[in-house]
Amino acid sequence: MKLTPTIAGALVASTGLVSAAAAQTELSMWYHGAGGEVEGAIIRQIVDDFNASQSDYAVTLESFPQESYNDSIVAAALAGNLPDIIDVDGPVMPNWAWAGYMQPLSIDESLIEDFLPGTKGVWDGQLYSIGLWDAAVALYARQSTLDALGLRTPTLEEPWSGDEFMAALDAAKASDACEYALDLGMAWTGEWYPYAFSPFLQSFGGDIVDRSTYQTAEGALNGDEALAFGDWWQSLFTERYAEGTSQDPASRDTGFIDGKYCFSWNGNWAAVATLDGGVDDVQFLPAPDFGGGNTIGAASWQFGVSATSDAPEGANAFIEFALQDKYLAAFTDGIGLIPSTPSAAAMTETYKEGGPLNVFFELSNQQALVRPVSPGYVVAAKVFEKALADIANGADVADTLDAAVDEINTDIERNGGYGH
Repeated sequence: MKLTPTIAGALVASTGLVSAAAAQTELSMWYHGAGGEVEGAIIRQIVDDFNASQSDYAVTLESFPQESYNDSIVAAALAGNLPDIIDVDGPVMPNWAWAGYMQPLSIDESLIEDFLPGTKGVWDGQLYSIGLWDAAVALYARQSTLDALGLRTPTLEEPWSGDEFMAALDAAKASDACEYALDLGMAWTGEWYPYAFSPFLQSFGGDIVDRSTYQTAEGALNGDEALAFGDWWQSLFTERYAEGTSQDPASRDTGFIDGKYCFSWNGNWAAVATLDGGVDDVQFLPAPDFGGGNTIGAASWQFGVSATSDAPEGANAFIEFALQDKYLAAFTDGIGLIPSTPSAAAMTETYKEGGPLNVFFELSNQQALVRPVSPGYVVAAKVFEKALADIANGADVADTLDAAVDEINTDIERNGGYGH
């Protein structure tokens, strides 16, 4: 049978479409933010935009609850079913890289020259992950409270010393202006402890592990500086400056807004709610300096490529695509996270220069210190959390820190030094 030109052309065209579709490589991506409506919409938009921008790859997205995400990745790795594109919490990345879950990125690193330091996931000298945002912690205070108590307003250039910080807490406690001088967020558990509280330890001169070798916690977590930190930490609760581990989660959410606490140690993610809650004179202050400098935690969720991906070039292409400022700004506008670049910050109302949250960008840029970059961090973090909770609840400081050191060192030895 002779085909008419129209029919023949249509068949050729349809055959070409089938061939193109068949040639497209599917990339699987897992994300930790299931249940986050705004966050999920932004991620889906990036995926849709990438898929529409080229015809070689098609990303399919699966989201998990954050609480079960890490366990899902570990289970998938054991079963040999890892996705191509992995979402990973920054401090966890070295463990997954060491365990063989991830491979180094091959993105054009000129694209991330201006990214905040904490967004770059480096292990063993290679870039394994990159984040579209970071997070920072500050000391929340009302300017009216500072004025009423006669306190100097600290700045990045001139933070409070440890003595000034304690004088501020003493003044707040004596004033009866609030039920507690300080909210530390003790209702939160897990990663909050090493992220939020190890910077205090570091400011005293200690650390979770000795970062010069990563082979021991001896001296770092139980030396004289760490013992001084532990005594200070315990005094915050015995002297009733702060609520302990029995803090009501609702108080953590709204206690500063409601006036229960004069000061609050909290993250940038709570800043918008604080402003919306009517605290129009809130100041976001830098961490105090207890003698060893002042730092805050760094590194949030980041994207990487699994070691078993059959199409790593496509997975890297997606990650490069996602690094555009418009997407960084979208996460900031949507859920209040710190954009990774100054140019993305300038696109937002809150983090641009002069914006109400710009201070968090500067805190992250100037003070952020990543948690110990070691595969053993995932164990050390849990040990550190338990030690600080026990000390807050009255345990002997020296005995507790010595026991924590023993536990961390045993894990390091059991794992052959984790490749350091």
